Amino acid sequence: MFPCLAHRPWKVLCRVYLQQRAPLSQRPFKIAKPCFGWQSGGGVHKLWFSFPDSRVTSLTWTQVQNCSTSSSGKDGSPAGPVEPKPTEKAPAAQPSAKIAGAKVSSDSKPLGLTKAESIQVKVRAVLKKREYGIKYTQNNFITAVRAMNEFCLKPSDLEQLRKIRRRSPHDDTEAFTVFLRSDVEAKALDVWGSQEALSRERNLRKEVEKEYQENTFRNQQLLREYKDFWGNTKPRSRKRATFLEGPGKVVMVAICINGLNFFFKLLAWVYTGSASMFSEAIHSLADTCNQALLAIGISQSIRNPDAIHPYGFSNMRYIASLISGVGIFMMGAGLSWYHGIMGLLHPQPIESLLWAYCILAGSLVSEGATLLVAINEIKKSARKQSLSFYEYVMQSRDPSTNVVLLEDAAAVIGVTLAAGCMGLTSLTGSPYYDSLGSLGVGTLLGTVSAFLIYTNTEALLGRSIKAEHVQKLTELLENDPVVRAIHDVKATDMGLSKVRFKAEVDFDGRVVTRSYLEKQDIEQILNEIQQVKTPEELENFMLKHGENIIDTLGAEVDRLEKELKQRNPEVRHVDLEIL
Repeated sequence: MFPCLAHRPWKVLCRVYLQQRAPLSQRPFKIAKPCFGWQSGGGVHKLWFSFPDSRVTSLTWTQVQNCSTSSSGKDGSPAGPVEPKPTEKAPAAQPSAKIAGAKVSSDSKPLGLTKAESIQVKVRAVLKKREYGIKYTQNNFITAVRAMNEFCLKPSDLEQLRKIRRRSPHDDTEAFTVFLRSDVEAKALDVWGSQEALSRERNLRKEVEKEYQENTFRNQQLLREYKDFWGNTKPRSRKRATFLEGPGKVVMVAICINGLNFFFKLLAWVYTGSASMFSEAIHSLADTCNQALLAIGISQSIRNPDAIHPYGFSNMRYIASLISGVGIFMMGAGLSWYHGIMGLLHPQPIESLLWAYCILAGSLVSEGATLLVAINEIKKSARKQSLSFYEYVMQSRDPSTNVVLLEDAAAVIGVTLAAGCMGLTSLTGSPYYDSLGSLGVGTLLGTVSAFLIYTNTEALLGRSIKAEHVQKLTELLENDPVVRAIHDVKATDMGLSKVRFKAEVDFDGRVVTRSYLEKQDIEQILNEIQQVKTPEELENFMLKHGENIIDTLGAEVDRLEKELKQRNPEVRHVDLEIL
């Protein structure tokens, strides 16, 4: 309201309220705009101001004692308009003013009014806002590893610094030791002498690290030597056990059977020259190669997470299955269509099909056995996840087993189709039926490959879990007393029955504070409150307990995440964001 107040570093806020207006008959002359100014004397700073009424202008002159504890000039008054001299012709009236927490001086007389307006001034003490600037790192904590890497310190240098115990972000430890960044920076300057010397040491270490990374071949050789040195003392690899049970076992059985089928079908095609037999041989070769690719995907999917892949490699199974689907389409369906079309365009007589029938019968038995193994494995996995057989296959919960299932199902149907077309060729003597059988097998393989490409692409895009399961996880959080509401819930299937859960949580601050107070000595807190007399002491009290309450909130977040994982083992990663 008053521009002159902006030049003075006040530590009070004043609000002026009009309580009474002068009668219209007692209002003399008009004033275009308010007037204001400062007066100092005897160590007392006074503010005067006058302003018109909203309808007809009237003037009030009042002096208010200043409550500021600092001044901007020698006399404590800022630069502003000069106080006007009152006129003797104007009738005098005594204004009334009220101020909270300060003494009001009203010994001066107003100008041109018989009845003054009542003015009330309220004062509210506030803390001075602290400016931190764009970059502020004085209150940052850093770990010992980071202190040694970024500030080139040794463990012996850190032993002399203050150690602070904080909540650990990891599930396997409750607390860990950190250091104040300002202490670490000061210690680094003490060790290296100057910031320039520290920068030179950092650059030198970066060059050494770069040189180490460039010597890839030498590092690999050292790793091989270490492996030879460890010998049989290393723990047994998980990869070996992976291929003895579950999807790994199904894939290995399929590789062995399809490899043998390819060998015998190839001999039958060479002996008979049948287009259908050639398609079946290509079909078995494609199955063998694709299942070998699945085995690689399974072995890669069980690798532990690293810095580059923090969520692990579980999607490698979907990637391998996707590539397998593309391979079936290109190698199996493409070559079968090509050979069938060439048989229709250039038909050739077919030799005796007796050996072909025998090999097809053997393939039917072996492919059927592999198909039964895949079906039993899918039924077992679907039962564990409370899904039907159809839902498990359509959602591609286990991509490796799905590929084996569909490939073997296509193989059984393809063998039956090839045998029927070869039988028609034997009965009629026309090679066109055999070529049509090759086209039929190619179409079957194309359909299987299209389904695999679609399902695995959907899985890699990151699909949500079932709505019922999401509701169950949300209700578990909402039933906790510390939670008010849950928003923006996202539950994503990461593959291999792993779920990532993310939600925005509105926490109840009163419950969190009560949880903190239940662990404190209330009598001690009351004594601390009674000793608070100044704003600085109040600030220190609030900062102390405020930081502890924030730590309590973090502990509540950790507790909720731990409960979600314990009650739902498939939930591996939980991200709860505080609203």
